[in-house]
Amino acid sequence: MYSRFFILTILLTCYCINSLQAQLGFCGGNSGDPIFTEDFGAGTTDGPELPAGTTSYQFTTGTPNDGDYTITSTTNYFDWLSLQDHTPGDTNGKAFIVNASFTAGEFYQREVTGLCENTTYEFSSWLINLQPANSCEGNSIPVNVRFQIWDETDSNLLAQGDTGNITNTGTTEWDQYALVFKTEPGQTSVILKMRNNSNGGCGNDLAIDDILFRTCGDNVTVSTSNNEASLVVCETQGGVSRTLTATPDSSVFSTHAYQWQQSTDQQTWTDITGENSAVLNTPAVTTTTYFRTKIAEDAVNINNDLCNVVSDVFDITVLPLPDAPTSNGDIIICEGELGTLSVSTQSNYIVNWYDAEIGGNLVLAENNTLEIGVGGTYYAEANSTAIECASTTRTAVSLTVNPLPIVPDDTSTFLCEDSFTTLDAEVEDATYLWNTGETTQQINATAAGEYNVLITNTNGCSAMRNFNVEQIDLPIIDTIESDGASILVATMNTGNFEYSLDGISFQPSPIFDAVEGGFYTIYVQDNTDCGVVSEDFYHLVIPKFFTPNGDTFNDTFAPDGLEVFSNIAISIFDRYGKLLKFGNSDSTSWDGTFQGEQMPEDDYWYLIKADSSQFKGHFSLKR
Repeated sequence: MYSRFFILTILLTCYCINSLQAQLGFCGGNSGDPIFTEDFGAGTTDGPELPAGTTSYQFTTGTPNDGDYTITSTTNYFDWLSLQDHTPGDTNGKAFIVNASFTAGEFYQREVTGLCENTTYEFSSWLINLQPANSCEGNSIPVNVRFQIWDETDSNLLAQGDTGNITNTGTTEWDQYALVFKTEPGQTSVILKMRNNSNGGCGNDLAIDDILFRTCGDNVTVSTSNNEASLVVCETQGGVSRTLTATPDSSVFSTHAYQWQQSTDQQTWTDITGENSAVLNTPAVTTTTYFRTKIAEDAVNINNDLCNVVSDVFDITVLPLPDAPTSNGDIIICEGELGTLSVSTQSNYIVNWYDAEIGGNLVLAENNTLEIGVGGTYYAEANSTAIECASTTRTAVSLTVNPLPIVPDDTSTFLCEDSFTTLDAEVEDATYLWNTGETTQQINATAAGEYNVLITNTNGCSAMRNFNVEQIDLPIIDTIESDGASILVATMNTGNFEYSLDGISFQPSPIFDAVEGGFYTIYVQDNTDCGVVSEDFYHLVIPKFFTPNGDTFNDTFAPDGLEVFSNIAISIFDRYGKLLKFGNSDSTSWDGTFQGEQMPEDDYWYLIKADSSQFKGHFSLKR
């Protein structure tokens, strides 16, 4: 009695230790093809109900309350996340929706049959917490599921592991969990169980999808002696073969049996007769072919897909020669522009541009478009991005560069005040567009400013010609003054003015020197021949000084030009205003004396009244 109790206690203790130490994890090596899958189907109608004995939860076709489940394509219950099932490519795909019971415990079990004894397997499933973030006032119960694998008698636990707390982060991304186990001798079926580690209530609402069983074996790589893991060749290389070696890492299997296979689509695999070693000399292939080997620990299981695993796949990709690119058309541009040549080709090929139909120089690599400004014919070749596998011909695309109109240099010109000037594009056989909106070869400009014309030739190419038009204003005479024997002319405006006393001979200076007194007409014009203005002027020559020293030269103060007046009165004063001389038309000069006495050197003042005019100023007496 004691001994039986002791043995039972030991067994229970070992079981608990194993349970505590067990954990989830994926197969560390290669896997076989799936031997069991459960994706819960598809459709818009809830269900069907799981087979009897699968779960203790209550099936519902409506909203699942605590302790209920449903099989459905929607999760729009309560405030749960709205999401799609996990199965790739499903339309209205369904998932197993569980609202946890108030009491933690088992909610799913099913038997998986047809397994192989002494074989390692990987169980996996996808889970997600359906609670949105911050639900239940931040106190949502997390999802926490334990997976268990029992033997077919439901008395021997082979493996178990917990997901740990899956909190309500609000993500709609599914997570996958896996558990690796090994069947015992004579064992060909197991029981999968899922258990809620948390009680139900506010939270602990989950969805499960894509339950999967497959074999788990060594990590098996396939490569050549040059450590190639795949091969890409061009069809011009003909039949290609390689010697492949499968290398298992012996992490699971202690012995290895092989069966090599090949496929053209990686969906349907065909055994290669007699190829049962770790090395394969592939047949010569001319189209893309894939190679792998099945591996089992015992040769008797090599063709049992419930017991074997498959290696990595070695690809021999045979690229067909691409067709030559299709031209999108020749391009015509104008001188100074860039033209964009383009071609189309298959999406998995690149385009290289050359300057010759065969050979030649590479102009641009790996681009369907060529932007260039040099005219000529360019050749596009399709090629692979992986290896040299080029189209047998190149596609010619031409770039024509038309010349621009030959236009004269930009011009500066002028127009006269209140007149116009004619601007001429000076290019024949073209169309014209002036910045004034006019479209003729010539236009009349009536105002100063910047003018331009866009000249377009028969090839459609354009060039611009610019005109700067300045207005030439007529001179405006401001003052005309006598300065001794000189006449000084001043204008109110500026310009390239010329001056004349007779309207015939013009000079650039506004000063006329040594001019006899008298009436004159002063002429002023711009040297661009935009017109002339004139003004009459009486020029009275009053000496600035005289020297009454008896040498007969400049001995008297005698204004020149008074003879044109009928009535003349002249008065001479000293600096104190004393009248020293008064004369009339017969006596307009002064000899520098007063009552027979010579006056000293000094400045003296004059006042001349001539008809209706009056002149006054000062002069110097020097001895």
